[in-house]
Formats: sequence, structure tokens, C-alpha cells
Amino acid sequence: MNKNILQKMPCSLESKLRVAVIGTVGVPACYGGFESLVDNLLDFTPPNVEYTVFCSGRKYEKRLESYKGAKLVYLEMDANGKDSIFYDFKSMKLSVVTKADIMLVLGVSGCVFLPYTRRIFKGKIITNIDGLEWRRDKWKWYAKKLLKLSEKMAVKYSDVVIGDNKGITDYIKSEYSKIVKNKKVELIAYGGDQVSRVQDDSLFEKYPFCKKPYAVTVCRIEPENNVHVILESFSKMPDETLIFVGNWEKSEYGRGLKKKFSACKNIHLLDPIYEGHTVNWLRSNALVYIHGHSAGGTNPSLVEAMNLSLPILAFDCVYNRATTEEKCLYWKTPEDLQNLMKKLCHSELDSESLCEKIAREMGEAGKRLYSWEQIAKQYNALYQ
Repeated sequence: MNKNILQKMPCSLESKLRVAVIGTVGVPACYGGFESLVDNLLDFTPPNVEYTVFCSGRKYEKRLESYKGAKLVYLEMDANGKDSIFYDFKSMKLSVVTKADIMLVLGVSGCVFLPYTRRIFKGKIITNIDGLEWRRDKWKWYAKKLLKLSEKMAVKYSDVVIGDNKGITDYIKSEYSKIVKNKKVELIAYGGDQVSRVQDDSLFEKYPFCKKPYAVTVCRIEPENNVHVILESFSKMPDETLIFVGNWEKSEYGRGLKKKFSACKNIHLLDPIYEGHTVNWLRSNALVYIHGHSAGGTNPSLVEAMNLSLPILAFDCVYNRATTEEKCLYWKTPEDLQNLMKKLCHSELDSESLCEKIAREMGEAGKRLYSWEQIAKQYNALYQ
């Protein structure tokens, strides 16, 4: 065991519950959903809880010793991809050595090692299994088998299993009915109220195509996010502008789509934007938010769009219907999306347009269901 790492771990505090957070790139959040989850949970840390967050040293040039009261421990490994299994396992081992009271495991990558960890760790293990990662097409068959096994080990050896969407918790209870009979399965979503509407006319200079009405999408460029369906649809609607933010160069899938649709004058393909002010400005000024995710549970970008009171056109799957309380409009094919764009932009319900109605209902649901204070209370209750 690396002595330098151990020296940076928090000392035992008898009066506090020591919660080790495993499975993220780290905080401050600069990456994805789990990182944002942890960043926001730290804002509502109870007085009797002390967090330790394991971070990938390869992603942080500036290494803080603490952040929002949490201790940060850096591992010289990548937190994602094939390395994530061993990144998580090393984090688990360090949590055992330093006598954490609770492991909060985010994602199932390293859970294949939970049978071993469970034998040597006497504290509570809480695992958020995220979406059904093994179903994603980007994984080869053997990776899918390993992820499915890890999911099963997460459910079997955790004291509490968290799903972020009713579709996920229903799946857990059905798929592992014998295992979870006497186990806690909790539904805890994501918050989205950290975002706010932005008005900044100076950004029109950089994004002049935003001066006229547009639809916006922000996501990872993966088949399960139906990127090809969205682009195909807008390529046949030359009068409708689409702004699509994503990591186009990350995969062959993304590079192929970028090459195919870059010539469409009404489609603007932007590289990832990690500066929140600009992303919120792009979303705030949009006519409509297009959400194509199909494989995960409750998606952070969707609840953020809801909190921004945007009218939403979402891919038709059980997860998106649950998140939006079946109050937005849903599509599956390019033709569906084209028809919904026409319907949304040209329909009226008495004095309120359909666009305004959906925006209002999304805003109300977002504020009622997806506040970080509420989400943090649910997590904090599991620690006690």
C-alpha cells in the first residue's frame, strides 16, 4: 500500500461517519453525472458526516487537499474505460485500510470485487448502479458480460442499492427478485436546480447562428443517445436550426456522423463545452430541448433542461417518461421528431401555446422533483 496516499487519508474521527466516495473522476466536477452528484452532495454535508472522495490524478493538474470540507485522495489511474475496474477496487481497498464507515460506490465497474471486499469490510456499502451499462452497444460482448456480472455483484453484496429512475428500480426488483427480497432498493434521482437561465448578448459574437430560433441537444455521442436519429431528422428540416454539443471526435460513430452532417447549413456541431455559463446560455435561449438518451435512467441533462423550463422532445422510453411524468412529447423515428417539431412550433391551446404549456409543466416538475437539497437528504438518510 502506498504510504503517501495513506498519509493523506483522513484520521479517524469518533464523532463522525466516514463516507468514502468511490467511482468518480473526482471533484471539483469537470466531467459527468456522478461527479456533479458528488459536488452537489458536498454542499449539504451533515455535521456528523465526513467525506473522502477518490479522484483520478490524471485528470487534475491542480490537486486540492480538500474541497467543500471533503478530503481528496488522488490515484494515478484513469477512472473510466477498462481501468475503472481497478481504479474502483483500489479505492475500496484504501477505504478498508483507513476504516471508513460507509462506502458510497457510484457505478458498478469495480463491483465484481465486492464479494472479496464484503469479507474484509464491516461497514455499510451503498451502491448506485447508474443505468444498465451492459446494454450499451459500445461494449464488446465480453465487456457486456463482465458489466452484467458486476451489476449482479453490486445488488447481491451491497446493503443498499440505488436506482436513479423508477425504470431502474423496477428492473432491479424484477431481475434480482430473490436477492433483493430483504434488501433496501432506493429510488434517488439527480438534482438539476444548480442551473439557471443566462442572458449574455456578448456570446452572439461567437455563436451568431443563435440569433434565430433553434433546438439544442447536449450529450455524449453514442448510439444509445440516438444522435443519428436526431441529425437525420433535422437534415430534412432545412428551416429548423439545430445546435448539437458533444464529443464528436471520441469514437468512429461520432466522427462518421460529423463527416456526414457537417455540410447541413442548419446543423451546427459543437465540440464539448465545459464552461457552465456558455452551456446554460445555449440551453436558456433555445426554442426546444431535444433529448435522445435511451439506455440510462434519470439523465442529468434532462432534469437540468426541466429546471430551465424548456419545452422538451424526448426519446420514447420508460426512463424518459418517468423522469418527465409523461408530460413532454416523445419520439422514436426521424419522422416522429419532424412531426413533433411542426406540432410544437405551430399549435395553440386556447391562449397558451403547446410550447409554452410543456415548458411550464417541465419547470414545475423539475423544481418539485429534482432539487439537490432534496436529493442530498435522501442520501444523508441512508448513512444514519
